[in-house]
Amino acid sequence: MNGVGQPCEGELHARLDGEGLETEQPPPRQPFTRQIRNVRDKLPQRLGRPVEHRMRTAYHAGSALDAEAQLQALARELDKTHPGAAASLREGLAETLTVLRLGVPPTLARTLRSTNTIESMISICREHAGNVKRWQDGTMALRWCAAGMVEAGKQFRRVNGYLHLPALQAALEAEIARTVTGSCEDQEEVEAA
Repeated sequence: MNGVGQPCEGELHARLDGEGLETEQPPPRQPFTRQIRNVRDKLPQRLGRPVEHRMRTAYHAGSALDAEAQLQALARELDKTHPGAAASLREGLAETLTVLRLGVPPTLARTLRSTNTIESMISICREHAGNVKRWQDGTMALRWCAAGMVEAGKQFRRVNGYLHLPALQAALEAEIARTVTGSCEDQEEVEAA
């Protein structure tokens, strides 16, 4: 729970019904879900739904270039009447399209877009470290955090789409090679000039 009694993302949500307390797992959090919410919060209610629909359509486009073009066009439209929403849309745009840009298959992409795994690990680490009454120094905090991660690791399940992990690794290596090679070539051009 956060300071105002609202459940934090990734925690079990509790619902009180007539017969008692039931817990339910929240839906998977996705980076673009947060992005959509941030944009929608800066718009009048009548514009929120249509903009959300256009953003979701863009995030499910066939390629990252298509998605980026659709989102940039939407941002240009919003610039005129709602510059705050347009700025929020542009903020982190490249990061939200990473999974799409890497060409990750849908089953693995769904897993990677969700932040539930990391939020679950953080929650377990927090719970594990809650046993400490007096912190001595930073290294003690790191040790307890590491111990919490080991504990969380015992509860991890197989990743949906795990058979596609070699393809993801190849895509990441190609992206890194392209990025590093590109920055090295840029540096050589600067040194030559």
